[in-house]
Amino acid sequence: MTALTAPALEPVATLTVRVSAPLEAGEITGTNSRGQRRIIPITGGTVSGRLNGRVLPGGADFQLVVSDTLADLDARYLLQLDDPAWAGAHVFVQNRALRRGSPEDIARLVRGEPVAPAAIYFRCAPTFEVSHPALVWMTESLFIGTGARFPDRVEMRFFRVC
Repeated sequence: MTALTAPALEPVATLTVRVSAPLEAGEITGTNSRGQRRIIPITGGTVSGRLNGRVLPGGADFQLVVSDTLADLDARYLLQLDDPAWAGAHVFVQNRALRRGSPEDIARLVRGEPVAPAAIYFRCAPTFEVSHPALVWMTESLFIGTGARFPDRVEMRFFRVC
């Protein structure tokens, strides 16, 4: 039997995503209900690393707050790249994530207070749609990431699973 090796991680991008105040949409009712709906508008940001450019305003993070310790995140937003090889190309990001922490730390995040990133588990699995053929590799691999929430932004690092 052939031994399988553990996958390696290749750093791809660091994102700083600026956000505005959350919109509390209330308790979800009906089929598949399981928490409070919260929508976090995305107002812009930057991307650097193997990809360089900006996060365009207009996206949002559609959260389900499952408990006082756990949120199920589904962020959708658009990147505009400025790399010379694909200047102006767009990358649509759908980023599913889980964020959990102590009830006290999560309450601080909700109030817009800073919390040490190490106190919060924030892991994500982004997927991409691309507008340039040179970026198709982004649609043919799996990616994972880590993140941190700050009062005015979310910082994330994305890695390609090799």
